Amino acid sequence: MSDVCIVGVGIHPFGRTDSLSGLDQGVFAVREALGDAGVDWKDIQFAYGSSDAAGNPDTMVERLGLTGVQFINVRNGCAAGGSALFSAQMAIKSGEFDLGLAVGFDKHPRGAFNALPAEYNLPDWYGEAGYMVTTQFFAAKIMRYMHMFGISREALGRVAEKAFRNGAHAPHAWRRVPVGIDEILNAPMVSDPYSKFMFCSPAEGGVALILASEKKAHALGKPLIRLKAATMRTRPPHSFEVFSPSIDVVADDRAPRGTATRIASADAFRAAGIGPADIHIAQLQDTEAGAEIMHMAENGFCADGEQERWLAEGQTEIGGRLPVNTDGGCLACGEPIGASGLRQVYENVVQLRGDGGGRQVPGNPKTAYSHVYGAPGVSAVTILER
Repeated sequence: MSDVCIVGVGIHPFGRTDSLSGLDQGVFAVREALGDAGVDWKDIQFAYGSSDAAGNPDTMVERLGLTGVQFINVRNGCAAGGSALFSAQMAIKSGEFDLGLAVGFDKHPRGAFNALPAEYNLPDWYGEAGYMVTTQFFAAKIMRYMHMFGISREALGRVAEKAFRNGAHAPHAWRRVPVGIDEILNAPMVSDPYSKFMFCSPAEGGVALILASEKKAHALGKPLIRLKAATMRTRPPHSFEVFSPSIDVVADDRAPRGTATRIASADAFRAAGIGPADIHIAQLQDTEAGAEIMHMAENGFCADGEQERWLAEGQTEIGGRLPVNTDGGCLACGEPIGASGLRQVYENVVQLRGDGGGRQVPGNPKTAYSHVYGAPGVSAVTILER
């Protein structure tokens, strides 16, 4: 079976754009991606689109053209973009299509996400008691992890400091001003141990990727960015997830629990025929600073507890052993749910092309990894290679 290739990318900057709807930003990204790929909208054979709060993606055909194209909407929490990409690459792998689109966009209101219990098969009392407040859950989860594996609050600060430093060099990022670690650690507390700089914010933005069969990519004359693996998995028993009513009691609580991320990551490496040591760049879900730390281990890049040393030694910096979240991740870019996972892949394509500017990873990277996590425990992973 031939590889699926990414032949065009487009992005609308993340943040706040009051004059444009979420759909407007998605259409902008699609047009950018079409131009990058050197194809027209009429050439697109199918599309998968993701949005959580800004309308149905398939309605963008009114702006792009009424060609009768197959267009399927995807809604899968924070992993929606990754799920759209997973679906798109499967459509090409099936041999049914040669050229398609994965697009994601969103436009969230200011303030925290307003998740509803019924959408996650939970009773109303769960929300009335305050358990749908994600900042509290994420704080409790990282507190437990810090206690189990010896992670300091300073490590959380290092993650956030790196994010804002990298975001300063990413034109699509929302937060583009570096913030020092002392300011991060001493900022107002939201949910202990997290200060306000350690959480991402709901945002706006759009991302589009044009996918092609290897044969079509050659015909277009595009440099080959191969999608070596794309996986999407749900949670296993005993996992500890956001919007989960409780944590299961297990015989030995000292060992890491199974997660959707561990499953998706292992399957992606198996599909790509490589291992964590072969990855040159990684974009990991960082809705909060601790998520990046936990996901470093869950994706197989280090053991639980090793993150403290990695961060202190700068191993996840742009010039480090494994650069992580080179555009600042969710912390610097914000999180428009439908677009966020695709932003990670966009950033990896930029890096593999060598177009990262001040955030470009040195050494001519050849492999790139992305991971997105969403409630109530779904993860999507992609591996790119050039």
